[in-house]
Amino acid sequence: MEPFVLQNQTYFLIESWIKQHPGLIAGITTKNGGNSKGCFENLNLGFHVGDTQVDVCSNRTKVAELIQFPLNNWVGAEQTHDIFIKKVTKADCGRGSDSYDHSFKGTDGFYTNEKDILLTLCFADCVPLFFIAPDKHMIGAAHAGWKGTVHGIARKMIEAWGSEGINPKQIFIAIGPSICQKCYIVDDYVINIVQNTLEDIDKKPYNLISDGQYSLNLKEVNRLLLLRAGVPAQNILMTDYCSSCDHKEFFSHRRDQGRTGRMLSFIGWKESTNRL
Repeated sequence: MEPFVLQNQTYFLIESWIKQHPGLIAGITTKNGGNSKGCFENLNLGFHVGDTQVDVCSNRTKVAELIQFPLNNWVGAEQTHDIFIKKVTKADCGRGSDSYDHSFKGTDGFYTNEKDILLTLCFADCVPLFFIAPDKHMIGAAHAGWKGTVHGIARKMIEAWGSEGINPKQIFIAIGPSICQKCYIVDDYVINIVQNTLEDIDKKPYNLISDGQYSLNLKEVNRLLLLRAGVPAQNILMTDYCSSCDHKEFFSHRRDQGRTGRMLSFIGWKESTNRL
């Protein structure tokens, strides 16, 4: 069953998580229902892509109202395709919410065990990873492009939570909308790194399509690495949505040749269900 369910034109939610955990909000936006123009049409939520600050802030305010999580409780990052993750607290609320300049620098993942913090990251083909350990009230989010994936950002989150006393068997993960294997063509350089990362895996998540060209299932690479980190297979949800194929719903850096907007992944615990 598809874990990401469209709520309206503006966002998807991880519906089973929402039903199981009152006060939790977790999902990803679409590209629809905003005020951005041109190649950013129309719900661009990324400050760093060349859109106007006014339109991005207007779009973010709209999403905040729809998911009932105030903008000044968001945290955001300057994502660099690396594996640095940051534990955040209420003292960090607002950083990166209305300005790229004030976001967390060089950060591709967040986690927290405090309520009233919305962890947000931007996407347009890379893999959004959502983490929750309900028994410990811990939530997390990570941005996994191919570099972050093979260098182990998923494992790093699991290890960070291990230092908080959380066993991998207590962790549940959702792998969100991102580029599919059919649309994601990479070269020998990338595949050599993937091969080294998955040398113990018999069924490789890529296929040779022509000399030096491979189709790579980046979502599956993350799933395999999570399994290796000790997360049970039944704890991992994975979407079938593709950011490139599903052009009516998502921005895609590859499909749109680099001139496009960004979706926003979000996850947070609300102190109460009556927010706005």
